[in-house]
Order: sequence, then structure tokens, then C-alpha cells
Amino acid sequence: SVQQARVASEHILIMAITTLVVGSTGATGKHVVLQLLQQQQNVRAIARSKQRLLDSLDEISPKSSSQYGDQLQVTEASILDLSDEDIKMAAKNCDAVVSCLGHNVTVKGMFGHPRRLVTDATRRLVDAIEANQADDGKEAKKTKFVLMGTVAVSDPGGEDDARSQSERSVLFLLRHLLPPHRDNEEAAEYIFTKKVNALLEWTVVRPTTLIDGSATMYELFDKPQDSLFGGESVVKRSNVAKCIVDLVLTDSLWDEWKYKWPVVHDMN
Repeated sequence: SVQQARVASEHILIMAITTLVVGSTGATGKHVVLQLLQQQQNVRAIARSKQRLLDSLDEISPKSSSQYGDQLQVTEASILDLSDEDIKMAAKNCDAVVSCLGHNVTVKGMFGHPRRLVTDATRRLVDAIEANQADDGKEAKKTKFVLMGTVAVSDPGGEDDARSQSERSVLFLLRHLLPPHRDNEEAAEYIFTKKVNALLEWTVVRPTTLIDGSATMYELFDKPQDSLFGGESVVKRSNVAKCIVDLVLTDSLWDEWKYKWPVVHDMN
């Protein structure tokens, strides 16, 4: 299954919605925030430094932080340091929640704490969404949840093609030696279980090899297309963000990929 990028004119939502973005200062998360703002959407972000987030937006698009300031609300904190009530308030009345959390590629980021950043944040965000829906009762509305994963994480439902013996061996080592990989797997395994609540819909976006560059066009596949080793496919972080924003804003695209594990590539 291949899906070309939806262009902005195809976004069928007329009124602005509100999206909570965590991991908003990361290499992909900052693009998600900016592209949502450029679509005149309301964005809430959880970031340890508001100024760092604003600076990162200006690095992509000069003066964007002042241009879109009225649409952006930032909670300055590490998400795992927030109370359950704080996260619940951050997610309240949000139409979508996007997690671009990941571990820094440093010794401390890879092997230090928190080792379960993505999993614990995913659990707490979902708990907050469901708590808000319980409070709203019959007035509760559907919430989209987008988790950015990695192509090295397999679909727990078994829909991916079987990996080769060498790939399975490497993934076994990664799972036991590299905490971030196991964290991504556990977050995926958790979200896979969340199919009972009809008002909570989710998708796990799995980028292939990430590179930098300006947004162009992307393709979506229902399973990995390359070997984990030596594959030629790449995807720009800005295109991953474009894919996420399209999923949030385009209901037809969302309906195609909800409860699924799309793999995103740059379009050749």
C-alpha cells in the first residue's frame, strides 16, 4: 500500500483544532510544531525550555516564533516530571496528541535515565486522554494519538514480513543492550493494546533512515520495504513531520492508517 503526501489544500478541516506535541524540541518534533502552526492550527507543547523551542522554530523559518506566537502554548517541563493532573490539563480538549519523544544520541541519553521515557510518557498521555474523556462523559470527543516510532520496531500484530536471521540476531542484541530500542518496542506494544476505547484512535509512524532537509513528498507503506542493513530508502525529518500533520488534519488519510503502522519514505 502506497500513499502519496496530501497537500495542504486537501486538509478537509476548516476550523482550527488543538494538538498537543511532546518531544517538541527534537529534530522531528520541532517540524511538527511549525507545520501545524503554518496550517493555522493551535498547538500545545511540553518542552523543558520554551526559548529553546522558539529558537528551533526560528532556525527552520526565521521569525516564525513571533508570527505564530498566539497559536502556541508551551508548558515548560520534562513530561515525566509533571503530575498526572498536569498532563491531564495539557491534554484537555485536544483533538490530537503527538509524541515525537526519543533518546538523545549520547552515552547519557542512550544508557542513562529515564530508560523508559517513550513508554512511560505514552502510558501517561493515554491515561490523561482517557481520564478527560471519562470526565466529559457523553460529551467526550474522539482523540487521535500519533506515536513516532522507528522502522526497527516491528508491528506487534505480525503484519510485517519476517526478518532475516541476521536481522533478528541484531534486533535481539539491540533489545538487550540498547535501552532506547527496547523502550520504543515497549511503547509500541503498549499502544497496540489500546483498541477497546472507540474514542481513542492511534497510529504508529515508522520512519526509515532519517536525514535532514526541506519537506518534499513522501510515501507510506504498510510494512518495511528494505533490509535493516544497507537499505537505500531515506526520509527527511521534515517529511515525517509532514506525514504526521497530514494524519492529524486529514480525516480520510487518518481513517486509512488508524490502528496501523505506516512506514514513511521520501518519494523518489
